[in-house]
Amino acid sequence: MTIATTFSRRLGLDYPIVLAPMGGVSGGLLAAAVSEAGGLGLVGGGYGDPEWLREQLALVRAGTGRSWGVGLISWSLVPEVLDLALSFKPTVIMLSFGDVSKWASAIKRHGCLLMCQVQDEAGAAAAVDAGADFIVAQGAEAGGHAGSRATFPLVPAVLDLAGSIPVLAAGGIADGRGVAAALVLGAQAALLGTRFYASSEALGSDHLKEVLASSRGSETAKTRVFDVVRGREWPPQFSGRAIRNVFVRTWNDRLAELAARAPEVLPLFLQAQRDGDPSQAMIWAGECVDLIKSVEPAATLVHNIGKQAESQLRLCHAILDDPCL
Repeated sequence: MTIATTFSRRLGLDYPIVLAPMGGVSGGLLAAAVSEAGGLGLVGGGYGDPEWLREQLALVRAGTGRSWGVGLISWSLVPEVLDLALSFKPTVIMLSFGDVSKWASAIKRHGCLLMCQVQDEAGAAAAVDAGADFIVAQGAEAGGHAGSRATFPLVPAVLDLAGSIPVLAAGGIADGRGVAAALVLGAQAALLGTRFYASSEALGSDHLKEVLASSRGSETAKTRVFDVVRGREWPPQFSGRAIRNVFVRTWNDRLAELAARAPEVLPLFLQAQRDGDPSQAMIWAGECVDLIKSVEPAATLVHNIGKQAESQLRLCHAILDDPCL
């Protein structure tokens, strides 16, 4: 059995499970594996490095004959990068963190579906006006960059604004129980990031993946330290949730000093990232990290999460049918 929603039927998915387009993590191999397993794989376009993006999009296109897509950061996007992504003919382009209106017509013109990730009602209204085909309501529990609203109240608020546009839930979802909860709220699918970070096909250090699988949600924090040290000028309403390691604890309350000393700190930080040093490296992680116990193949994750979601939904049905209630 599969879980059929309007969203999953339109894209030919077996399960309403979407890979979050995590920059530097969701590469072509991971996206292809998720799509082939019956979910929707999205390559994380990050800040739009054309050489990297071209390589990863070639991998996903060669690795799956099913629906797949690309996620791009709206505030840093330039026309050349969008044109490059569209040239590979993805099924979906997902835009996050900024004005989507100036990119919507080009995406539609290429016959590509537009998915907009939003963090509040104003973003949802803008996505509706831009002609979004799908809207992702992203809560602050998410790993990496997000807003300040919690997933559980945000999803129904966005649903009320979206009308007939399918809404997906994101933020704090790592297993089938979370997927089922999203569907019961009225979402058409769930977008998962942190759980797929701890997968065999994800890019990045294997050691950091193991650290992720042994971490707790209470060990995560919203921070700007990794943006400051890398010189990424994110809009102020978006900070990133990561494991609260030595680097975060050292610099979180000293951002001005970090910015001033970035030329000397950045090389050390980048080396720690290459070495997989968990005390200094950037490990984006959502509050759902408690639910991750091991690093597994992406296909196994899709199937297991999908089956658990089915079981949870059947439990809901059984409760509804209980004559004692």
